[in-house]
Amino acid sequence: MHLKSLTLRGFKSFASTTSLAFEPGITCVVGPNGSGKSNVVDALAWVMGEQGAKSLRGGKMEDVIFAGTSARAPLGRAEVTLTIDNTDGALPIDYTEVTISRTMFRSGGSEYKINGSTARLLDVQDLLSDSGIGREMHVIVGQGQLDSILQATPEIRRGFIEEAAGVLKHRKRKEKALRKLEATSVNLNRLSDLLAELRRQLKPLGRQAEVARKAAVIQIELRDAKARLMADDYVQASLALESELAAEADLKARRLVVEAALDAARAAEAEAETASRESLPRVNAAQDTWYGLAGLRERVSTTISIAGERVRNANAAGEGDRPGRDPELIEREAAEMRKAEAALAIEVAAAEKGLTQATEALRASEQAHEQAERTFTAQQRAIADRREGLARLTGEVNTLRSRTEAAGSEIDRLTSARDDALNRAAEAKHRFAALETRLSGVSEGESGLDDAYERAAEQVASIEAAITESQRGEQKAQTERASLAARLDGLALGLERKDASAALLAAGESIGGLLGSVAALVAVQPGYETAVSAALGSAADAVAVAGLDAAVDAFGHLKAADLGRAGLLLGGSPEPGNDTWPELPSEAVWAIDVVTCGAQVRPALVRLLRKVALVPDLPAARTLVAGLPDVTAVTRDGDVLSQWFASGGSSAKPSLIEVQAAIDETQGRLNAAQAEVERARFALAQHQAELAQAREAAEFALARLHESDAQHAALAEELAALSQTTRSAQAEATRLEASIGAAQATREKNREALSALEQRLELASAQTGVVEADPGERDRLGEVARTARGAEMEARLALRTIEERARALAGRADSLQRAAQAERQARQRAAARREQLRREAEDARAVGVAAAWLLARVEASHELAAAERSAAEAARAQAEATLAEARRSGRELAKQFEELVDSVHRDELARAEQRVRLEALAEKALLELGLDADVLVAEYGPDQLVPVLTGADGAALAPDDEKPEPVAFVRAEQEKRLRAAERNLGVLGKVNPLALEEFDALQERHAFLAEQLDDLRKTRADLADIIAEVDTRVQEVFAEAYADVEVAFEQSFARLFPGGEGRLVLTEPGAWLTTGVDVEARPAGKKVKRLSLLSGGERSLVAVAFLVALFKARPSPFYILDEVEAALDDVNLGRLLQIYEELRENSQLLVITHQKRTMEIADALYGVTMRADGVSAVISQRLRD
Repeated sequence: MHLKSLTLRGFKSFASTTSLAFEPGITCVVGPNGSGKSNVVDALAWVMGEQGAKSLRGGKMEDVIFAGTSARAPLGRAEVTLTIDNTDGALPIDYTEVTISRTMFRSGGSEYKINGSTARLLDVQDLLSDSGIGREMHVIVGQGQLDSILQATPEIRRGFIEEAAGVLKHRKRKEKALRKLEATSVNLNRLSDLLAELRRQLKPLGRQAEVARKAAVIQIELRDAKARLMADDYVQASLALESELAAEADLKARRLVVEAALDAARAAEAEAETASRESLPRVNAAQDTWYGLAGLRERVSTTISIAGERVRNANAAGEGDRPGRDPELIEREAAEMRKAEAALAIEVAAAEKGLTQATEALRASEQAHEQAERTFTAQQRAIADRREGLARLTGEVNTLRSRTEAAGSEIDRLTSARDDALNRAAEAKHRFAALETRLSGVSEGESGLDDAYERAAEQVASIEAAITESQRGEQKAQTERASLAARLDGLALGLERKDASAALLAAGESIGGLLGSVAALVAVQPGYETAVSAALGSAADAVAVAGLDAAVDAFGHLKAADLGRAGLLLGGSPEPGNDTWPELPSEAVWAIDVVTCGAQVRPALVRLLRKVALVPDLPAARTLVAGLPDVTAVTRDGDVLSQWFASGGSSAKPSLIEVQAAIDETQGRLNAAQAEVERARFALAQHQAELAQAREAAEFALARLHESDAQHAALAEELAALSQTTRSAQAEATRLEASIGAAQATREKNREALSALEQRLELASAQTGVVEADPGERDRLGEVARTARGAEMEARLALRTIEERARALAGRADSLQRAAQAERQARQRAAARREQLRREAEDARAVGVAAAWLLARVEASHELAAAERSAAEAARAQAEATLAEARRSGRELAKQFEELVDSVHRDELARAEQRVRLEALAEKALLELGLDADVLVAEYGPDQLVPVLTGADGAALAPDDEKPEPVAFVRAEQEKRLRAAERNLGVLGKVNPLALEEFDALQERHAFLAEQLDDLRKTRADLADIIAEVDTRVQEVFAEAYADVEVAFEQSFARLFPGGEGRLVLTEPGAWLTTGVDVEARPAGKKVKRLSLLSGGERSLVAVAFLVALFKARPSPFYILDEVEAALDDVNLGRLLQIYEELRENSQLLVITHQKRTMEIADALYGVTMRADGVSAVISQRLRD
């Protein structure tokens, strides 16, 4: 194995990418001072895991990044890549070529890669440690390190031998075992405490479990008795329902018979109505015929009278000369006739009007009668239908109402259970979030504890005890720092308040606009913290947010998680008005002037501290307020005084601002103490006293590691329990939420159906209030129609009579008038007229004879019409009587049918109630017992035997007890058994239903922890065995390595100091685990053995002899030597070069030198120069093939 290449990019002076190819043999790197030769050595040490900035000749690790020059800007990262040829498999990795790279960013981040894969520092160290390349880097000898080897303590020199021998990996294994052993001891103590606590809890929990066990037995008795009584109720209700169903069949049969009879009666009634309607036209026709013949008879009689009158007139005129009537008399008669005609015209109009009114009355009465007939029939049918539907609606309404109420009760129960589950889940989540925050903090802090402890432990192993006085100084500084750190932690706890403000700050990532607590954002001049806190009041403990939107979001988060109330200081508010503030006395200052804060929250603070002045004491406050009434004075003790409000008294709990100020002060003192510790450490380093500091750092790191492990384990265990609690509560809440949704949907559906049914029931109930259908109105309207019909016939006959009279009188007045005139002329034509009268008399006699014959025929027809009229009215009366009888029979049957329907409806309502009771019993069994009705009857019915579940003393029967025979079901016995179980359950009092599970779980946990305790004890024993085994192996390896190094040192010393004597001496012979290694050197011709008395060159040669002894006793694949021969003369240089030649046979050498002779033996030569822009450049030259 050998180094194959090195690539630098941005490392120290190598700003540009620079590659160096190495080959087996000796490679020399030369160049003027300051050109960057040693940077190559630093790059090799850095890429192989060097963590000390001082070892790399820097103040901090970021110094390895190219810092820039006047001509070139600084870079943001440094990267070094080392390629190693692993053909011989010296490195424990399955690659023939291994590339290790390290990158450092200016932000402080660092990353390692092995063959391109991201790795840890520990991975790189483990990879190289088996090759003899440990963290002490004895294969890299830098400038000035030769003398430090001699000045090193015996323990440090022992470390060089251990590293060369490969002991460090065993020590690392031992250190890890010791850490685990200490952690195991801590866990043992913790487990012992836990077991003691569990044993303390088991006793009272056992008593609760015994009570719960008894309660479980009683509850089984209670459930069995309740189930059997409920099954008996269900069976009895079912039997009653079956009996009612059998009675229902009989009632339905009777109802069908009555319904058929009622239909027949209604059919007969319809036929009688049809017959009555059919007889009406015959009656009307007979009456019309009778009235018509009566009118004709009247007209014929009138005609006969007129004919007789004309005959008489003719006879009178024929008896002699007729002087004629007086024309004036005739005219007077004509006037009378006109008056009679006018009177008849009035009578005709009145008769026509009466006929019209009679006709309209007849039509209205007949329509009213027909409508009454239809209404009566519809009412008869509707009443029966309504009564039947009303009973059914009432049963459905009661059923839905019962179901709705039951659903409401179930929803309330489920809602209460869901809220309880959500509260438990929220509480568990809240605690989980807090613990998770703590756990993440612990985990983040734990990441570097291993490396910190390892570094500290290695430093302890390599540093000598410090000077006693310096140790006391460092001890004092450490004590001061620890005291301040403890005070700082205690004060920090005062800031960690479990309130809504803390919850908001904890949820800062999920809520936008949170600026932090007011205490953290505000800085107060020392001495004014209490006064400013009193002036701010509750705002001192508030949380600052960016604006109104952020405040609304924060309040929404607090309400959603039920975290309480919090005060918020709104940032970004507008600047207050430029009102004038008065001048203050010299001892007073404005509160806003002693407060320093960001610009975003300053306007809000100015408003809160408007005209608030800070004064030394109460008298000064009183004087200030008396002189300036608009000013509020606050003393340094926190007393607030103004014209409208005052508060004060003894000191209360400090506000967050005071706590923050105390933290800032303590932090400052802690920083000063830390600086003092650092100065003490530096002094100890100067006085070789770094051992005590390193041990303290190691113990501190170990304690932190153990504390972190224990805290991490405890927090992880508690997090697991809280996570399980949260999941179970959330699952329960989800299940209950689904049940609530289903129940609410069912309830809403039932409510809608119930509302619709109630409306229908209300409408049906309102309609059932109609009076029973009465045929009296219909009969009365029929009688009215008949009366109207007679009146119409009378009116029509009177009109015809008057019209005949009017027609008879029509023209008589004119006739008389003409007769008068004619009479005047008739005297002149008497003869002619008498002749004419005789002819007319003859015509009148003929008309009289014909009229008499016609009158006889009309009389005969009139008698026939009267007979027909009487027969038609008799048939009509017979039809009306038949109709009345049919209606009476129908009413009786309808009443009987209604009674049957009412009975059926009552029975149906009773059966519906019985079914509701059965459903309620089934639902009750399902809710309270979790049993279906069929299962309840099958397993707990009255026909089933009752098992005996308890003994005579009421205790549960044990598995080995004799099982009593089951007994028959007796309801009184089961009721007595139920009351006894309820009484016994009440005697037990409050029962913890989870006690049995908790007791079993606690017992199981106790057994588990006891088993874990045994495992930890075994682990402790195994770790002790491992430590003993490692110690044995370390002793063997170190003893062998020391023997080889001791021989090699004597040989090397003899070659470098011919005639001289040098040897290695153990400080504690026999104690191979703790002994140090001293070097004794006596050059030829000198008697001194102390190294401090040697010259500089001799000291360098002794150090070289020690290193060469290490190199030869335990060869490494390569060595890096930085100007090791700088202090040697030419003779000693030649001796050293001979040793180089010997080392070249087995190892690769990279030598930084200014010596020409050293360059001559090199196989390859690299020249490093510094360019004008301050960047190093490399020139290579192969010297040997």
